[in-house]
Amino acid sequence: MGTTNGEYPAGGRPLEGCRVLVTRSPDRSGPLAEALRLAGAVPLLLPLTAAERAPDQAALDDAFDALGAGRFEWLVVSSATTVLALQEKAGERAVELGDWLPARTRVAAVGPASRKALEAAGIAVHFEPQHDHSAAGIVNGWPGGPADVLLPQADIAAPALARGLEAKGARVRTVVAYATVDFPAEPARRLGRPISEGSAPLPLLTSAEAKAEVDDGALAAVVAASPSAVRRISATLAPLGACRFVAIGPATAAEAEARGLEVAATAREATPAGLVAAVVRALAP
Repeated sequence: MGTTNGEYPAGGRPLEGCRVLVTRSPDRSGPLAEALRLAGAVPLLLPLTAAERAPDQAALDDAFDALGAGRFEWLVVSSATTVLALQEKAGERAVELGDWLPARTRVAAVGPASRKALEAAGIAVHFEPQHDHSAAGIVNGWPGGPADVLLPQADIAAPALARGLEAKGARVRTVVAYATVDFPAEPARRLGRPISEGSAPLPLLTSAEAKAEVDDGALAAVVAASPSAVRRISATLAPLGACRFVAIGPATAAEAEARGLEVAATAREATPAGLVAAVVRALAP
């Protein structure tokens, strides 16, 4: 659809003028918004979810200390937000996260966003599913066998990943790394990085404004990057009418279908480029 550097030939931007709703929080929407702009779209922002620090910090502290002590052979990371939570724990101990992990501990990432967050923290990723960036992808390709595994997750994470790894013989310790809440997060509990300096701000819509755009047929597509976002889209924006629903991956698509939302396209890779390609497919099947 575009060149390898993310630019499009003159007159060839496939989403020219299309209004696309991004439902991520402001601190995580920048790369997708920029990729949409490069494709000619007009990105709009309706933040639906945010991350807060885990309510049970003692449990997270205990698991994090056990990780640093080398009690786990594998650390499995299923979201970039998990990395933020672990980095905060490292910061409380005045160390870098990459220095906290023992050299023998291997690391699995569910997909590109998690891998990039880990690598930015100085952590090498030993396993990432090649195609299916989901819990099923990790389980199906699991190379760790009957290892001791730490699985820090969101409070609303489904049990499928832990159960799947246990079925492969792994001894899994799950711990809540962060809580998913309706946007905005409580300022004192908010987990996340500030919006990048110099990034172009997105037009920020309220739920009522976004619903009006849907009802007026002004929105070409809405992008959901998590099952929790789907639940809020269903509650606040449905029915979507002519607005096409685009999912970041299979779990998000499955949640949408379970709630009666027609999925126009699912990203083949959970990256900004993959999501833009899915929007293109959704609008020009």
